[in-house]
Amino acid sequence: MARTSSDIVIDAPADEIMAVIADFPAYPDWATGVRVAEVVDAGTGGRADRVHFALDANPIRDEYTLGYVWDGDRSVSWELVEAGTMLTSLVGAYQLEPAPGGGTKVTYQLRVDVSIPLLGMLKRKAEKVIIDSALKGLKQHVEATRA
Repeated sequence: MARTSSDIVIDAPADEIMAVIADFPAYPDWATGVRVAEVVDAGTGGRADRVHFALDANPIRDEYTLGYVWDGDRSVSWELVEAGTMLTSLVGAYQLEPAPGGGTKVTYQLRVDVSIPLLGMLKRKAEKVIIDSALKGLKQHVEATRA
């Protein structure tokens, strides 16, 4: 599915981590570059089906809507359902599983395509930066709320 992937261990159970991932209005507090994350279709079970984002993550500045598919506290995947001006494709997922030493291993997979031509190497580097900053922000936010 994804072109780029990375993981991190968070000192919290999967349900607490997934609750933070599902709390879209709080994204500007911990997700680098996200100015707005507004639920446009609440879905069922308390987790959003569609979310509109305003992103300002240099060099990408855009507004777009993602559609989500939830698998309990095990995983969530998403894809672009309403493109912005710069993003032409965005497919990603978080997968959560128990970590061997305790806590939860969170794997983030991402594939992004933009309307401007970019070398594959630069695109993968941008995906890696997005993934790493998101995982670090998620870890810090989850662990700080547990302290």
